[in-house]
Amino acid sequence: MTTQAVEIVPDAGTRVGWRGWVALAVLMLPVILVSVDNTVLSFALPAIGRDLEPTSAQQLWIVDVYPLVLAALLVTMGTMGDRFGRRRMLLIGATGFATISALAAFAPTAELLILARAAMGFFGAMLMPSTLSLLRSIFTDRDQRRLAIAVWASMFSAGAALGPIVGGVLLEHFSWGSVFLLALPVLVPLLVLAPFLVPESRDPHPGRIDPPSIVLSMATMVPIVFAIKELAVHGVGSAAWAFLAIGALFGVVFVRRQLCMRVPMLDMRLFRDGTFTGALLVNLLSVVGLVGFLFFVAQYLQLVLGLSPLDAGLALVPGLAAMIIAGFLVVPLGRRIAPRVLVPAALAFSALGYAVVGLSGADAAPTTLIVAFVSLGLGIGAAETVANELILASAPPAKAGAASAVSETAYELGAVLGTAVLGGAVTALYRGHLELPAALPREALGPARETLAGAMQEADRLGGALGEALREAAASAFGAGVGVTAVMGAALVVIAAVIAAATLRGSRAPSRVEH
Repeated sequence: MTTQAVEIVPDAGTRVGWRGWVALAVLMLPVILVSVDNTVLSFALPAIGRDLEPTSAQQLWIVDVYPLVLAALLVTMGTMGDRFGRRRMLLIGATGFATISALAAFAPTAELLILARAAMGFFGAMLMPSTLSLLRSIFTDRDQRRLAIAVWASMFSAGAALGPIVGGVLLEHFSWGSVFLLALPVLVPLLVLAPFLVPESRDPHPGRIDPPSIVLSMATMVPIVFAIKELAVHGVGSAAWAFLAIGALFGVVFVRRQLCMRVPMLDMRLFRDGTFTGALLVNLLSVVGLVGFLFFVAQYLQLVLGLSPLDAGLALVPGLAAMIIAGFLVVPLGRRIAPRVLVPAALAFSALGYAVVGLSGADAAPTTLIVAFVSLGLGIGAAETVANELILASAPPAKAGAASAVSETAYELGAVLGTAVLGGAVTALYRGHLELPAALPREALGPARETLAGAMQEADRLGGALGEALREAAASAFGAGVGVTAVMGAALVVIAAVIAAATLRGSRAPSRVEH
């Protein structure tokens, strides 16, 4: 049974009661799940590596194909939600995501796991734009919306950080497939409660469905992200540049088509607003920094420092708490301090966190990584809350789905870049610094060079002095790679801060009511 669909809900400026906040709690279920799914595999990768024995390229694809498909489809799904109903898309996405997650848990090969992750990305693309755009239609009073978006951003960021913790707890007691079964207890309550608590909303004057625009948007995103992966795995080469050129070409055609349409699938005029575009870039680079950090720290804690999955996950709890707290504390500050000052100040904490890891390099202790993640979390939690509120405030209410989809595309592209660029940099630097023991058997050379997990697995198999020598060589090489990659992460965060200072000028929100 479902409630009757309505057009965009309360009049602008109406303050919601308890029902709106309960609806917010329901909408946070898929937000947490999808963001957990972005990073939970960072902790499950060692177990997957032992069980399915993926190559280094397959290992990256297992992580990246999910956000790749999301990034390709988010704009399309957000626009579909504007037209057909955002709650309807949410429920369809939740049903498909839960079903495919259950199948992924029992994938017998790396290839089938990659395929399942791609299907999860398809349905996940229906979930995320719907949640953010429904918040825009439920909370029309700007002060309430700020708080609601603080919850949304905090839960998204917290979910990304919670992934390794949840993964650690599950992997301590169950097989790696348990990280996918997590979708079932999270999404079933959503499917039961959302029809009664979350009002339907849509664009009252939607344009027609434009299949060429859908194809062009996908043809733009897929080659670009694939090119980034090629650069991360194989380095600079003709294939990567060819894919980048193809994606850019289709992107130009997509933009030109949108500009010529009376009612475009994606209103390109949104990007003329410096605040909208600047906030998107801040989100993109912030997520790159967060996901990239979690990618290499999860492996460092387990494979180099020898922590169990549970202990490694618990080591990130303080950073998770800092991210959530910062997201809420920035709400009252946002009423008094302009975003062009507030966001760069917040991101300075994130840059400091990366600098701590960069200075420690191969000698980073668990305490050092905990402190670094707290500092990183403070900056990311605050910056993303402010940026997301500015994105929604800059877009017309009727286009909330499209604006949310663009914001989510930045998130998911950031997740891909975080893994592909920073994760790929760690892998490349690991191989470059690795000095294998001369007595290492030929059959152990390939796995040891491929990944840190492969080297540690071979060290366990060999045992004795030779195994210990391989373990020390791999740990030293990976630690050196982490140090250099941390400097890259700090540079990205600084760039985000500069963009915020330059583009978010005069965008402090007016108090109370938005008309």
